Amino acid sequence: QVQLVESGGGLVQAGGSMRLSCAASGRTVSRYAMGWFRQAPGKEREFVARIRWSGGTTAYADSVKGRFTISRDNAKNTVYLQMSSLKPEDTAVYYCAAAQRSIRLSEWSQYDYWGQGTQVTVSS
Repeated sequence: QVQLVESGGGLVQAGGSMRLSCAASGRTVSRYAMGWFRQAPGKEREFVARIRWSGGTTAYADSVKGRFTISRDNAKNTVYLQMSSLKPEDTAVYYCAAAQRSIRLSEWSQYDYWGQGTQVTVSS
């Protein structure tokens, strides 16, 4: 079993930056693909970014490309999401997730473990 705990959310003004962290416990996630998703009120959960365990290759949703950066520190069993140039439309609950298989990683159904989420609110 893997437990994921997100932190770092809060309130920020538009144009600001914020870094989310996802700490894993229970099992090392160094061989898991890790992803970030978000869900705004009344909307479906959407893919934000992911990073593979091998090679650390990354992918991003078009809406955050160039503004967000996903990274991982396997020694600390932690994944990060650095967010910059934040917009009000980035407001959502952000979830960290871990996938044992690195296929179709933009689809939330491919992930095996989820954190409880952290609220990010961007004010205009």
